[in-house]
Amino acid sequence: MNVDDLKRLVALGEGTHLEFKHRIPRPDRMAKEVIALANTRGGRVLVGVDDDGSIVGVKDSHEELFALERALETHCEPPVALNVEGVRVSRKREVLVINVPRSAAKPHFLIRDGRDGSEANGKKAYVRVRAESVEASREAVKLMKAERNPRDTRFTFGEAEQKLMAYLERYERITVREYARLAGIPPKRASHTLVLMTRAEVLRLHSDPQEDYFTVAYERTNG
Repeated sequence: MNVDDLKRLVALGEGTHLEFKHRIPRPDRMAKEVIALANTRGGRVLVGVDDDGSIVGVKDSHEELFALERALETHCEPPVALNVEGVRVSRKREVLVINVPRSAAKPHFLIRDGRDGSEANGKKAYVRVRAESVEASREAVKLMKAERNPRDTRFTFGEAEQKLMAYLERYERITVREYARLAGIPPKRASHTLVLMTRAEVLRLHSDPQEDYFTVAYERTNG
């Protein structure tokens, strides 16, 4: 990648596949961004680019790479495979382009134990939603795990499932809580059914910062 390629990439702005960082932030925060991209559809983190898109570069790329490596070693489980390239933007500064592929080993989890100043709260998975890295729902984690061992999925299309499809025909989306209330079943069973139907490609999961929701997997046609 050269400077012109970098400028075109930055011009796209932050989004599902692109994150800007002035420098490598606190280790757990950096690991979270990488994990979210790996758990979604991959993307890039540009280190040396401000939130407003200003290309400022970093002075010591070796120091930034060391901070990145330490962040991933300490906070990612399982490890995330990536590659980094430097783009020289001035005589003394360069931008680090961290390329994060969509992972076949997902879900990746962020490990926080408090030893480096991060809040000690165990491990959590993250996904990318637009320009945010948000905590993955229980359903999203189950679906990521299922992707590692794909197999035919079958389910019984009973009364609860019929109510679900009728609801989606009218309202187009539904959450786990809404389905549990609609079908009069425990949330755990509602979650299991929605995940099963998503694995069978009847439904599609949409991650959302507020609350994940499900829609019918096929695209509607008019007429």
